[in-house]
Amino acid sequence: MTHLSAIGWSPDRLEHLPPGTSPGRVARVDRGRLTVLTADGERRVHPAAGLYDPDGLAAPAVGDWVALRGELAVALLPRTSAFTRTVAGRTSAAQVVAANLDLVLVVDALAGPTRARRVERYLAVAWGSGATPVVVLTKADLCDDVDAAVAEVAEDALGVEVLAVSARTGEGLDAVRALLGPGRTAAMVGPSGVGKSSLANALAGREVAPTQDVREADGRGRHTTTSRELHVLPGGGLLVDTPGMRELGLYDDEGVDTAYADVAELAAGCRFRDCAHRTEPGCAVAAAIDDGRLDPARLLGWRKLQAEAHRQLLRSDARARAAEHQRARAVFRAYRAQPNRVR
Repeated sequence: MTHLSAIGWSPDRLEHLPPGTSPGRVARVDRGRLTVLTADGERRVHPAAGLYDPDGLAAPAVGDWVALRGELAVALLPRTSAFTRTVAGRTSAAQVVAANLDLVLVVDALAGPTRARRVERYLAVAWGSGATPVVVLTKADLCDDVDAAVAEVAEDALGVEVLAVSARTGEGLDAVRALLGPGRTAAMVGPSGVGKSSLANALAGREVAPTQDVREADGRGRHTTTSRELHVLPGGGLLVDTPGMRELGLYDDEGVDTAYADVAELAAGCRFRDCAHRTEPGCAVAAAIDDGRLDPARLLGWRKLQAEAHRQLLRSDARARAAEHQRARAVFRAYRAQPNRVR
C-alpha cells in the first residue's frame, strides 16, 4: 500500500472526488490509455468518453488526479497548477504539458553560449502555470566559469533561483533534491539536448529515461525522451520528465509581466498609459535604456512575448466563436430532423 500523500495527494481534493470512486494520479498518457499511481500501486485504465477534449485543456495530462471507477477514469479533479503551451501549427491548440506542479524546473545547458531570451520565454510560461519556477543549468562540468554563467542568467531571471548542476559529477544535485521534498512535484521543461534525461536519472538514482552521448561539436545531447512521464524519486519527491520542445508557444499572457517584472514596473511609470516606449515624452522605459538601467534586449523580449500572447488570445476567441457556431448548427439540424415538429 502507498500512502496517497507520497504521490502528492492533499485532503482538500477529497471534496471533489465523486462518490463511489477512488483517486489516481496520471503518470503517463499513451495509446488512449492512462498509467495511474494509486494507493494500491500502478494501474492501466481507460479514460471515459466524457474526458475526451478536442481542445486539449480538459483531457487528462501527466500529473493530473482522476477519479477511478473500476478500469475507467470517470472524472478529472480540479488542477492547482498547469504548465500549458500552444502547440506549433495552424490550429494553435492548447496543450497541458504537466499538471498539479509545485515547481517548474526550466532546464538549459551551460555547454555552449547562454540563451537568455529562451530562458525568459520558458520562465514566462512557468510563472503563468501557477507553480514556482527554478532555473537549472546542466553540464556544469563542461563550463569554464560556472559562477559567471549563473550570474548572467540570474541577472534576467528576476525572483527565480538559478542552480548549476552536473549529472556526471553530482555537483549541485543536492540543491535540487532539497527542493523536492516528500509529495512535492516538479516538471522539467526545456529544449532537446540540454540534459533533462541525465538529470532525471541522476535524481532518481537509476535509469528512468534513456540517454545518448553528447555531440562533440557543441557538447549538447541528442533528443531521447519521447513522452512525458511522472517518476517517484527516492527522497519522496515526484519528477515529470518531458520531451524537448523545439518551439514553446505562449498560451496566454499570465506570466509575461512577472518574467519581465523590471520592464513592466518601468512601463507603469510612463507619462502616458498607451506609451509605446519608443520616442514618447516621459517614457520611463526609454529613460532606463538611455542611462543603462535596462538592457534593450529585455524590452524587445517583453514586446515579442506580449504580441505573441495577444495573437494567441485572438485565435482562442476565434476558435471559441467557431465552436459555438458549430454547436448552434448541430442544435438546429437536430431540431429540423424531428419528425413531429410543428411546421
